[in-house]
Amino acid sequence: MEILRLVWDEEKAAGVIHQAMPDVTFGAVSLQLKQLLDAGLVESRLDGRNRYYRARKTAFGPMAKMLESMWVDALWKLKVVAEMEQSRRGPKPQPKRKKKS
Repeated sequence: MEILRLVWDEEKAAGVIHQAMPDVTFGAVSLQLKQLLDAGLVESRLDGRNRYYRARKTAFGPMAKMLESMWVDALWKLKVVAEMEQSRRGPKPQPKRKKKS
């Protein structure tokens, strides 16, 4: 789902997509891109040594609007949380420690 969000509005190179997802290996990103390509959900373009991907919004039909809405809602919630954390005063809460038995 994250890959689709990244290539929804603009074409991106596979390496750029991988950099946006540092907790995922390049091999896993590449495999997911291939599956999305095979399913017809993204299109790709080869330019020199780089392959660029872009979502095929028309392939999603009415689901496209739902996905866009979901991503916007998720980004809004993240923005609110980040702003609240930035404006927070006083010491930050410490993670709770497990009690020893």
